[in-house]
Amino acid sequence: MSDDEPIPIAATPFPYPFAPGGRTALVVIDMQRDFVEPGGFGASLGNDVSLLHTAIEPIAALLAAWRARGWPVVHTREAHLPDLSDCPPAKRLRGAPSLRIGETGTMGRLLVRGEPGTSIIPALAPQRGELAIDKPGKGMFWATGLHEMLQALGVTHLVFTGVTTEVCVQTSMREANDRGYDCLLVEDATESYFPEFKAAALAMIAAQGAIVGWHTPSAALLAALPASAVKSPGA
Repeated sequence: MSDDEPIPIAATPFPYPFAPGGRTALVVIDMQRDFVEPGGFGASLGNDVSLLHTAIEPIAALLAAWRARGWPVVHTREAHLPDLSDCPPAKRLRGAPSLRIGETGTMGRLLVRGEPGTSIIPALAPQRGELAIDKPGKGMFWATGLHEMLQALGVTHLVFTGVTTEVCVQTSMREANDRGYDCLLVEDATESYFPEFKAAALAMIAAQGAIVGWHTPSAALLAALPASAVKSPGA
């Protein structure tokens, strides 16, 4: 099989045409302390953040596979400017969290760029040469310039991981679909505070012949990848 020939990955609703040769980027959505650790924004909404922890090990395995092959990796953080000029009041004032965006918690100001809570958890921290973007919204393309970055790298396919499945992951996946990317969501490498919401998101994504994209377990994806040619990060 040549570097240009798609690799069929067992997936729902039918095999996913994985593009080798560095044309498929791994996307890690919002695995930041504010969502995954106690004291962050996720916890301020009354959520059990431990429910997200099962995604960490599968994401780490995928990161290792991408890094060994020198393929592109994208990390996102939901984070606003310190003056909150990119955070509309409709977002900041909605609901009744114990702390709102921009207020100070145990990890600094919630969802504000540069604060400790917006950093990616150490187990999944970006390495040199990997894209790490701050996004002011739930989707990874709005007001980030990411589409142009991916085009410059020749990326045509995206493999999605991260949190939460039904909010930032699904929003980013739908944005990517509208921009022409073929998208695969890794089932055990994404999580939600609400298991039933994750299940519904998976069903919606793959409905009607992969209307948004495909989904598969990490084991099926990893087993189908071509042999690695180890490269140093950023090479």
